[in-house]
Amino acid sequence: MTMPGHTAPHPADTFELRFSSTPRGARLARRLASHRVHEWGHPYGSEVNDTVGLVVGELAANAVTHGLVPGRDALLRLSRVAAGRLRVEVSDTRSERLPVPSAGSPADAEAGRGLVLVAALSEEWGVAPREGAPGKTVWATLDTAPL
Repeated sequence: MTMPGHTAPHPADTFELRFSSTPRGARLARRLASHRVHEWGHPYGSEVNDTVGLVVGELAANAVTHGLVPGRDALLRLSRVAAGRLRVEVSDTRSERLPVPSAGSPADAEAGRGLVLVAALSEEWGVAPREGAPGKTVWATLDTAPL
């Protein structure tokens, strides 16, 4: 099954990391995503690197908070899918808890602001059944082209 906006990238254009379903694992996923994007030519502190870090941080935090199944890891995948486009995917093993952006003002919400941030920073985002394993994948496509 192919998710919207997903094409098979060259292996050098893909980074995968299994991380523990803990806050520490989510922080590690964010840091290693930032490192990979730096290696792909978007230096630390650049707008692209910071944006990828924020999106990965939010999706990884959601995976370990809402997708937690004890003893099961989460999966981060970064893919350069086209010139100037990067796809971020975070998979967890819970399929019954699907993300939904909060209605109303994110400033008034006690929770759910993360997906509002992901929606604002990405070209598009969504959720799909996880391929080859139980659970779901939350994905976002980001524009990495220079202005």
